[in-house]
Amino acid sequence: MAASPSRSPETSEANTTAIPETVQVFRVSPLIRGTLLLLYGALTIPLPFLATLTHAPIPAAALWMGIGLGAIALYGGLSEQVVVDDTQIQVRYPAWIRWLLRRGWVLRWDQITALKPRTTGQGGLVYYFVNQDQQAYLLPMRVAGFAQLVRCVQAQTAIDTQDVKPLSQPWMYVILLGFSLLLLAVDAWTIWTAHSLAALQ
Repeated sequence: MAASPSRSPETSEANTTAIPETVQVFRVSPLIRGTLLLLYGALTIPLPFLATLTHAPIPAAALWMGIGLGAIALYGGLSEQVVVDDTQIQVRYPAWIRWLLRRGWVLRWDQITALKPRTTGQGGLVYYFVNQDQQAYLLPMRVAGFAQLVRCVQAQTAIDTQDVKPLSQPWMYVILLGFSLLLLAVDAWTIWTAHSLAALQ
């Protein structure tokens, strides 16, 4: 009886199906990101127009440059990502802004010993992961899909996260969005009025 051919290690490895690692990426909520960017624009865009109309010592071009740089920095700060897989949780920023902002952190699930709340100056609650060395790592709470993120934490660490809620409710940002749009309307009226008065002089 002929012996069955033996498999080489290379062949055996090639025929082995790898189990894909589950990776989830949570980003800052579009409602929060859009509202803060809109508010920034409402507060800063009128400045170059008013500087031109009032003959301010700071040129409008310099103001436009500063506003643009500030918008880039704000957008970068709102690009925070929480990456979760089967082995760890990571907070990071995109590569294009990582050099300017803090580099984030990485924690393996088996390093996490607790999730502790702390009160903010405004009376809200934030949560920190605590590792085996008693170092604290802030859990981002303004990401879209926060409830799913919390479920991942509970599944991987067995920590009870039933009472963990987002720091800010969506209706708060809806109100802020409404006021930002109102402020933009006032800005447009102010700029139009100032141009009309300047044309009459």
